[in-house]
Amino acid sequence: MERKVFRLHAHCLPVRGARRSTVCDLQRRDWYPVPNGLHEILTRHRDLTREELHAEYGEGSVGVIDEYFAFLEGHELGWWTTEPERFPPLDLSWEVPARITNAIVDVGAHSAHDFPAIVAQLEELGCRALQLRVFEPRPLAEVDAMLAATDRSGLRAAEVLLPWDPSFDDETLFAFCGRHPRLLSVFVHGAPERRVASVPYQVVTVVYRTERIDSASHCGEVHPAYFLATLSAFTEAQAYNSCLNRKLSVDEHGEIRNCPALPKSYGNAADTPLHAALEHPEFRDLWAVTKDQVETCRDCEFRYVCTDCRAHVERPGDRLSKPAKCAYDPYTATWREAAPTAAPARPALPVVRVSPVTLPAPALEEEAVLVGAP
Repeated sequence: MERKVFRLHAHCLPVRGARRSTVCDLQRRDWYPVPNGLHEILTRHRDLTREELHAEYGEGSVGVIDEYFAFLEGHELGWWTTEPERFPPLDLSWEVPARITNAIVDVGAHSAHDFPAIVAQLEELGCRALQLRVFEPRPLAEVDAMLAATDRSGLRAAEVLLPWDPSFDDETLFAFCGRHPRLLSVFVHGAPERRVASVPYQVVTVVYRTERIDSASHCGEVHPAYFLATLSAFTEAQAYNSCLNRKLSVDEHGEIRNCPALPKSYGNAADTPLHAALEHPEFRDLWAVTKDQVETCRDCEFRYVCTDCRAHVERPGDRLSKPAKCAYDPYTATWREAAPTAAPARPALPVVRVSPVTLPAPALEEEAVLVGAP
């Protein structure tokens, strides 16, 4: 009889955490919390048949193991095969032919950036995406002028954060989006209500939020609504920082920084070319700080889909300290506050004990309560 073993699709990757694991579906941009016992089956025991797994874990785990595979097949995360050698693992290397992949430009009440010059220099560096963050109210025509430099540029995407203005309505902002072909999303902060509007016949959204964003200090928040389960993000996080790698920012005063919230400036955009600032060796100092190195994050099952923050950390000055705005505890698989409403619902699975050499058995009794929590 031919041996059938289970294989996850190449784009479905298991990640182990201290308390539970995840399976990240990088094609559908989704993720599923699962018990560590299932992670062990998918990795350490991946070459065992169903019958061999039943024997390995004992008669009491047969139903649970079968439920695991029903879950995986039901969500189209994998399949049974008699030829596992035909399905090699995904190459997780990350390479991009660009010195900078993403940029932030902040605009305050007294900002006077030369946007055509900044965008032209970002193009030369290979930048793909630009986030324009406007902190103080400005006439929409001025923001139009800022974004005009991107319209025929080599940038692939632009995102704009705007402060709420009573003159804003969907029709006005839809027309604004229509004028800028690189624009993918508009976030209106300080709005009277929270809602999302989709621009007709475009892949552009206008998101209204009641929170006010008036400085660079608002970045660094961590919760599931910001998780990014894509091939590019997942592979980059293997070897580089998921926030700061290949990033360049111009703060509201024109200072060139890796991130607007970081203290070190490498010149002012008014008189310093962006490429000259980038040449400073300290500019790239945090690019290679991965989640696998960061305290607590290295034990988190979300570490390859979560965006890191080195600007706001629990112990300032410690480059490997946990992000200060992360409310998740991977050792209990719980959030300090109520789970964000933006987090999608996750299916729960029962628990099978993992081998004692992998995780002490007494700690697993509580896992059934935690599996499926956001």
